[in-house]
Amino acid sequence: MELNLIPFLNTLFGGRVEWKEVVLVGMIPFFLLAFVMEAAYARNRRAISRQFDWREIFTNINLGGAYQVFDIAAHLLFVAVAVEWFQAHRLFDIPVNGWTIIPIFIALEFCYYWFHRVSHRTRWFWSAHVIHHSSERMNLTTAMRQSMLYPITGWWLFFMPLVVLGVPVPVVFFLYGVDLAYQYFVHTEAVGKLPAWFEAVFVTPSHHRVHHGRNPQYIDRNYGGVLIVFDRLFGTFAEEKEPVDYGIIRQIHSTNLLTLNFHEFRAMWRDVLKPGSLHLRLKHLWAPPEWARE
Repeated sequence: MELNLIPFLNTLFGGRVEWKEVVLVGMIPFFLLAFVMEAAYARNRRAISRQFDWREIFTNINLGGAYQVFDIAAHLLFVAVAVEWFQAHRLFDIPVNGWTIIPIFIALEFCYYWFHRVSHRTRWFWSAHVIHHSSERMNLTTAMRQSMLYPITGWWLFFMPLVVLGVPVPVVFFLYGVDLAYQYFVHTEAVGKLPAWFEAVFVTPSHHRVHHGRNPQYIDRNYGGVLIVFDRLFGTFAEEKEPVDYGIIRQIHSTNLLTLNFHEFRAMWRDVLKPGSLHLRLKHLWAPPEWARE
């Protein structure tokens, strides 16, 4: 991590570089190039009208930009301070080298699996993640449908066990950026199933199409970011067998950035504020998204 770029970034961000965003911003040219290639491929197969709605694509790009701006601002305002507290209370100092980098990444992927799973099964976290699933199409720009609420709902908390164990914060955030960058390329219908050995270990476009499906057998499946092995281990894996119906159960049809970012968050708090016992009102925060009071 000792690059000439680091002192400049530390100066620019006051010593609190958001390494995840450094990776994602640096990957933007590759993301756009891949999207152009995907669109050309779809046009040649006469599938472009089905997979691509250019108004929605413009919305996806704007959502991605708003997410990155807000994520960086939140990092500078409070996330970095909170993360530094965890780092100050770390138990060990884990070295980062050729022997440890792969185990560290696997551990980070394990943390991501649980963050992603909880984001589907707890409404507080779903209120941010829902935006990512609210498209009824699948192309590479779907990966850019990210929420401004992620820092508020606390995505970063799921990776703090690594920091407490002694993995340096820049390494945790940098590797998470790599994890997210990989995930961009699995949001596509241009790639079918890959060789069996690859499908057995890594998340593929086929696996991730299932994850975005609202078919009953596909809901809440395939949470992995780079590795599919934890889904296989914990019983959340599903294979793509029938065409995927993309979207969410309570589908929202909007291209308004504020509506897309906050519709579920507002609905959650409306449910909390309805009359009833305090326990049941607060249960809307931690219960699954589909839970409703009698």
